[in-house]
Amino acid sequence: MGSNKFTGKIPSLEKLYDLSQLSLPNNYLGVGEAGDLDFLSSLTNSTYLSYMDVRTNNLGGMLSESIGNLSSYLSALLLADNKISGIIPSSMRKLVNLQSILLFSNQFTGNIPIDLWNLQKLNIVSIGGNRLSGNIPSSLENLTLLYALRLDENNFHGSIPPSLGKCHSLEDLSFGSNNLSGTIPQELATISSLLFMNLSQNQLSGSVPLEVGNLKNLEALDLSENMLSGQIPSTLGSCVKLTFLDMEGNIFSGSLPSSLRDLRGFEVIDLSHNRFSGKIPDYFEGFVFLRILNLSFNDFEGAVPERGIFKIASVVSLEGNDKLCGGIPELQLHSCNSKGLRRNRFTFPLKVTVATIVGLFGLILVLLFLYLCWFKKTKKASSFRVFGNAFMQLSYQNLLKATDGFSQDNLLGIGGFGSVYKGILDQGDRVVAVKVLNLQFRGASKSFIAECKALKSIRHRNLVKVLTACSSVDCNGNDFKALVYEFMVNGSLEKWLHPNENGNEVSDDSRSLSLQERLNIAIDVACALDYLHHYGPEPIVHCDLKPGNILLDDELTGHVGDFGIARFLPNITYESGNQSSSIGVKGSIGYAAPEYGMGSEVSTSGDVYSYGILLLEMFTGKRPTDHMFSDSLSLHNFAKMAFPEQVASIADSTLFQQKDNDLKQCSASGQEIEECLISIFKAGIACSEELPRNRLAINEVLTQLHAIKDTLLGNARKAV
Repeated sequence: MGSNKFTGKIPSLEKLYDLSQLSLPNNYLGVGEAGDLDFLSSLTNSTYLSYMDVRTNNLGGMLSESIGNLSSYLSALLLADNKISGIIPSSMRKLVNLQSILLFSNQFTGNIPIDLWNLQKLNIVSIGGNRLSGNIPSSLENLTLLYALRLDENNFHGSIPPSLGKCHSLEDLSFGSNNLSGTIPQELATISSLLFMNLSQNQLSGSVPLEVGNLKNLEALDLSENMLSGQIPSTLGSCVKLTFLDMEGNIFSGSLPSSLRDLRGFEVIDLSHNRFSGKIPDYFEGFVFLRILNLSFNDFEGAVPERGIFKIASVVSLEGNDKLCGGIPELQLHSCNSKGLRRNRFTFPLKVTVATIVGLFGLILVLLFLYLCWFKKTKKASSFRVFGNAFMQLSYQNLLKATDGFSQDNLLGIGGFGSVYKGILDQGDRVVAVKVLNLQFRGASKSFIAECKALKSIRHRNLVKVLTACSSVDCNGNDFKALVYEFMVNGSLEKWLHPNENGNEVSDDSRSLSLQERLNIAIDVACALDYLHHYGPEPIVHCDLKPGNILLDDELTGHVGDFGIARFLPNITYESGNQSSSIGVKGSIGYAAPEYGMGSEVSTSGDVYSYGILLLEMFTGKRPTDHMFSDSLSLHNFAKMAFPEQVASIADSTLFQQKDNDLKQCSASGQEIEECLISIFKAGIACSEELPRNRLAINEVLTQLHAIKDTLLGNARKAV
């Protein structure tokens, strides 16, 4: 019941004994005063409650100790973006199955209860934007499953505990806008899983640890507005996935290391208000993705490069560097060979001659530009207009060159609205996937807009990363629209599950996924859906989940892509009288939820249905559109009839034949594999029930899959 316009207080729910989920986010519930949270006490009767989401309402008052009496099954407590005040109750330690705690953007005060860090199943703790204080405890080391820790915008003080380095699953670390002091512990650099680290606006001192080069997966590093000093360590050049670097407002000095030349994926670099010196490196010219380079208020000297990004004054900031010279005129720097008085050597006749030549040349350029506009009906390439200034700019000509003229040799696949090509950007430094929309297809333009809208606001390790979009004209003057993605070297999950169906593929064991690889990918996809449904800026329904839209990187990590028919729930809800019609949402045959065919509202349960079918396909090896499925026999019914006794007979036979490297070269026994498959099929069947109300929520599925994986790995370790 999220994203409606509900108002008033939440009533007593004491008679809902079998309630398992309470989801009321994005409403107007509560009046911002004491008493708004009284309904929590009535939920103690709901002994099966596993999920509670009342984010983004107007709930006020204080959390009472009775919150610890909620169901021990509770895995998600989402109270963020309200007006809740007071302390965080220590009784929350009783909620031993909690995995996600979202309390950000409230008015909590005091210390975080020390016992909270003993909840060892926690994977997301987001408590930013409050008034909390105290030290960050060393007991964080107990949270080995934690992958997001956001304590920003509070009043925490003291040092960052080195024990944090034992959180080996951590991906998102945000301690920004606090009063933390001391140095950055080198133990943080041992967390190789880190994607985002924000330590900005504190009082940290000392230098950046040399071990930072160990963060091979780091994409964003924000150290701005501290008191850090020393040079940028050359080891930073090993962070090959880094796209965002902000070191503004510190006391860094020295020249910029040459090792940064290898980080050509940079999109934002802010080194302003420091004491950097030396020349501006030429390698920045080749950073084609860079949209912000701020080197202002340092002590750089010498000639400014004039190629690449230095041709665009809006991208480069150099003010406050008095020893710089040259560059394009828009930067307003003095000429590198001017002496001031030499200007007087130009005679009046010479000035007139030069002015006349320049004027004629300018007139010719204007006429030529107008001619081209008329001839080509030119519209400026607008990668930056589609996404705002947050993404790089690529034109049709850039993409034409990158794909070798959209060559068939670079064709990766053909989808419902266009074709996808492999491309290599300038100097061969970055391989990308270019999705070119076929605008002759009905709905292609809407698909382009929908995908741009969805992708510009979301970011998760299991979503395909969009690099930019291009809306321009081709060489014939026709409209051209394309999306540019990070290239996934292992292609789609579909090609791995059904290699024999591609004439160019050879079926062999190297093309077959093991049991744990499939389970890992299933967890990756569930994580992506959980983020889209519950943790993104707005709830998003993908609407077209299938193996062809799951892409695999070099480590076979799953990434969900193709948001061409995705829907934002809040917007749809407001526009459609509290219902989001699925008319026009086709999805893919066999994967689309049955209620969509009857015009029912788009919902997260529709994605769960598609996920259930995907799960069954991954472990049976059979498509839902297989010729054997017709009339009343579907993939869901096929699995349901075999469950549980005959699961082994319908599972993909290769699952019983492989040695799995992830299981330490020791295959689990046939019985253990069968038990694992029974649990997986149970989840797949529960997700793909015909009635939406009978389906699991994706966070419940995710919990089950993690438990299955833990059991499988535990059995394998015992066998070693």
